[in-house]
Amino acid sequence: MFSHIMIGANDLAASKTFYDATLGAMGIAPGFQDDKGRVFWITPSGIFAISRPINGEPACHGNGSTIGFAASSAAVADAWHAAGLASGGTACEDPPGVREGGMGPLYLAYLRDPDGNKLCALHRMG
Repeated sequence: MFSHIMIGANDLAASKTFYDATLGAMGIAPGFQDDKGRVFWITPSGIFAISRPINGEPACHGNGSTIGFAASSAAVADAWHAAGLASGGTACEDPPGVREGGMGPLYLAYLRDPDGNKLCALHRMG
């Protein structure tokens, strides 16, 4: 359904460090920076990117927004969470763990990135 997601970042170096660590915990190669300063992480299933806002205003998080990354296991979600905490992210929501709901059991781990964007690593438990 999605081709890419791009979010704003105020400090590209700090954000790249954070996303290289969290996405690296999921087996994704470090991002690369283009000539406009944007950073891209490319996978067979889509592209995630960060950029300074083109209007020159500060980047800010979307209230009520969450970006979810697919985790291949609960252990990968835990590694993602730990890497994020060690790389400038902050914990939010409940601690990583199983949540029951209408979509069956899900293993979820939540973080906020250095700019306050809410992120989730999600493992569908079957």
